[in-house]
Amino acid sequence: MAVRARRALVSVFDKSGLETLVKALAELGIEFISTGGTARVIRQIGMQVTDVAEITSFPEMLDGRVKTLHPRIHGGLLARRDLPEHLATLKEHQIAPIDILCVNLYPFEPTIAKPGCTFAEAVENIDIGGPAMLRSAAKNHESVYVLSSPAQYPEAISRLKKDQGHLDPAFGRRLALEVYRLTSHYDGAIAAYLATQV
Repeated sequence: MAVRARRALVSVFDKSGLETLVKALAELGIEFISTGGTARVIRQIGMQVTDVAEITSFPEMLDGRVKTLHPRIHGGLLARRDLPEHLATLKEHQIAPIDILCVNLYPFEPTIAKPGCTFAEAVENIDIGGPAMLRSAAKNHESVYVLSSPAQYPEAISRLKKDQGHLDPAFGRRLALEVYRLTSHYDGAIAAYLATQV
């Protein structure tokens, strides 16, 4: 049975196309969870959004280094909807499933390409929570749409509207493939940069 999307976690550095995406998802009755600057933009658009800190009952900390690394986030992304024991565990711990994840990463490569970029600046632009969430959602792609680029928004919106908010596992698999391509490239760029610093 196809999953009906009810909840989206949106946390993006690149906010291109965000307003169009959020309005389309809201029209389908999907509620939003978000962080920092993305949550502010969603509120400015006029949509309701729940802060991640409210979901986790834990504040963002360490200058934003830790905000989404929490069982209430990753449990919501990783729980298989076809396994009763997974759903029972969510219920036991009062974790709601997350059906759509929209995340793009800190701009590591653009940062190190800037003249005068320091090692400290480069390190602060290594995204941790973003790749972790992307990989969790991609692993559970039969139950979660994972949007890692604004270029994916139009097709995702079109499919969700056509399918009355239900997720197509085949499209979910395509989105997951793009996640692993992205995170592989991202980690490769970080490794290549660090190799120049040793």
